[in-house]
Amino acid sequence: MEHEDPRNGESLHRSSKKPKFSSNYIPESEIRDEFSHHQPRVARINNGSFGSCPGSVLAAQRRWQLQFLRQPDAFYFNTLRNGITASRMIIKDLINADHVDEVSLVDNATTAAAIVLQQIGHSFSEGKFKKSDTVLMLHCAFQAVKKSIQAYVTRAGGSVVEVRLPFPVNSEEEIISEFKKSITEGKSNGRKIRLAIIDHITSMPSVVIPVKELVRVCREEGIDQVFVDAAHAIGSLKVDVKEIGADFYVSNLYKWFFCPPSVAFLHCKKANASSDVHHPVVSHEYGNGLPIESSWIGTRDYSSQLVIPAVLEFVNRFEGGIEGIMERNHEQVVKMGKMLAESWGTNLGSPPEMCTAMIMVGLPSRLCLNSEEDASRLRSYLRDCHEVEVPIFYQVPKDREDGVRDNDGCITGYVRISHQVYNTLDDYEKLRDAINQIVKDGKTCKMLCIE
Repeated sequence: MEHEDPRNGESLHRSSKKPKFSSNYIPESEIRDEFSHHQPRVARINNGSFGSCPGSVLAAQRRWQLQFLRQPDAFYFNTLRNGITASRMIIKDLINADHVDEVSLVDNATTAAAIVLQQIGHSFSEGKFKKSDTVLMLHCAFQAVKKSIQAYVTRAGGSVVEVRLPFPVNSEEEIISEFKKSITEGKSNGRKIRLAIIDHITSMPSVVIPVKELVRVCREEGIDQVFVDAAHAIGSLKVDVKEIGADFYVSNLYKWFFCPPSVAFLHCKKANASSDVHHPVVSHEYGNGLPIESSWIGTRDYSSQLVIPAVLEFVNRFEGGIEGIMERNHEQVVKMGKMLAESWGTNLGSPPEMCTAMIMVGLPSRLCLNSEEDASRLRSYLRDCHEVEVPIFYQVPKDREDGVRDNDGCITGYVRISHQVYNTLDDYEKLRDAINQIVKDGKTCKMLCIE
């Protein structure tokens, strides 16, 4: 029998308990109080970028910080590891992992990408993989992931194949078809695909990807490993890592699960939690397994990893807990997206079933959004002149004649709206009215000036 390290949580195993929901659900006034630190009057419909943390969790974080500062040595030797293990146990149950040693807490999805790609890069450098072998990823993968591939894979001699996904998208079948085509390309000339990186929810444009089906395709095609970048997943859709079946799965806990920045979990299937997988920051825990390496990367603030029990208490104040929150956020963002599209005479970027708590809504073509610079200018204008915070996506249609159109021309811009528990109808009406006013005034993106 393998030696069991209590730092991995074996000594703390206990039967999973069903969450206890409050019989008196949180009223609207308390939700407002929990997020009263948000800047007043700003229509904050961009939860997807940085998330949000309620006041009660911030208070718990402050207590952890003070506990460390009062007596750092006692905190390090007696408290920190058990606290992190308790958080990992909660995540294990939430994502249906087999064992707590499969769950590591890291700063964010970018750190997890470095962990996964580092071991792939080493295999290229050490000659385990041929220089012609490749990594497969979606073309709309997060920019930091693309940079990590440059840093760890292409620098070591590996190649990259990008899956070009359609947008707007009408069905999962479109995505699966393009994915299969790229696998054929990746395996051409005798190459092997050593890693497939699949987003669970793409960032920009935001679309839910059929990960279970794509992982299954990867297995059928003999791809070595699959890494699911699910930065937006936990707290916005159900996560079952056993059902998904990827080798690695990461999700940020601060985007949709109400943690403060910065904390994410990385799930590694036990079969892949080998000595080749390490945290990119090397500390004295190097070689003790990824969960332990991740639990101490030097003196720093670990409070964001320790507040997960407080977050669970917060979400269980809502009817249905986190599942109830997810359902209501999805219903509301679809409703708001349809309201905006109807007002602007445009379209949604995907069917409602292919979004979670974020949805893409076409902007009127009369805005003449024709570049990334136009998108940035419009976003700044909405923030500074209308107190609306929302990301803008520039879409270049392959053929301007065949692209999605409104009554005035081709739609080339989309807003990505989010819905979280603190959002109200006023937030979306503020965005609606701001765009309508710009169009009414006859202004285009290039004409917008920030006073």
